[in-house]
Amino acid sequence: MRPVHTALAVLVAAVWGFNFVVIEIGLGHFPPLLLSALRFLVAALPAVFFVGRPKVAWKWILGVGAALGIAKFGLLFTGMAAGMPAGLSSLVLQIQAVFTAVLAAGVLRERPGPVRLLGMAVALAGIGVAAVDRGVSGPATGFVLVVAAAACWGVSNVLTRKAAPPDALNFMVWVCTVPVIPLFALSLLLEGPDRDLAALRALDWSGAAVIGYVAWVSTVFGFGAWGYLLRRYPASSVAPFSLLVPVFGMSSAALVLGEGISGPRWLAAVLLVGGVGLTSLAPARAGRRAAVSAGRPPAAPAASPAP
Repeated sequence: MRPVHTALAVLVAAVWGFNFVVIEIGLGHFPPLLLSALRFLVAALPAVFFVGRPKVAWKWILGVGAALGIAKFGLLFTGMAAGMPAGLSSLVLQIQAVFTAVLAAGVLRERPGPVRLLGMAVALAGIGVAAVDRGVSGPATGFVLVVAAAACWGVSNVLTRKAAPPDALNFMVWVCTVPVIPLFALSLLLEGPDRDLAALRALDWSGAAVIGYVAWVSTVFGFGAWGYLLRRYPASSVAPFSLLVPVFGMSSAALVLGEGISGPRWLAAVLLVGGVGLTSLAPARAGRRAAVSAGRPPAAPAASPAP
């Protein structure tokens, strides 16, 4: 990769890592489901009027919008509101790579090779260490919700691979239109109209900046830049930079929010990042054989974007 594109990849990882700090701040202004709904509303409008018509079938947009927008982000924001620290959330969410590999084995017939199986085992060991550390330091509810969010992210990754969108930014903007109304409805039902109205009436520059960051910087710029890199380089060259997301997430949470990083959490980080790296970058054997038998070069491992 050219140095300028390497710098862009690192910048995207930093933007996505710092996004967890911004979400934590935003949860002080808005209930979690309302914040998630506002994120997708602002990300979709007015961008949806400039990216052109959807370039994939609506079933894929609706499917990914439900799995990623409603389920994954709804659970993530709710888990963080329940007490899951921002830095730890950025780390635990990376277990999505294991869920993606397991689902791809069942749905896409991608048999994991020994390296990928080893990576899954190492990543799961990291989750185990993180779970024990979280159980000692606070309630486990938030931890469970973030793991469930990672599972939903795995579902959306498999659906995205089935959709194979030719334009990542176009696809993501249209996906952002799907969760808006369901998340607003869930917020009214579960968080209550009084709480939502109070949050909107108290909107200040800090709250507006949070929405602007999670919508335009993290979502529109982040996915647009990531898609640009994936169009220019193999996924195997771009994907490793996503492993920097929890590094930036944990370090920025420590610097900005004062979150401590215990010894077990460092161990969990090493195991999770190493395991996710092996799981994400090791090719699936069935997919490689099928590509070779069809006379095509084997596909590069998928690069799963971060939030």
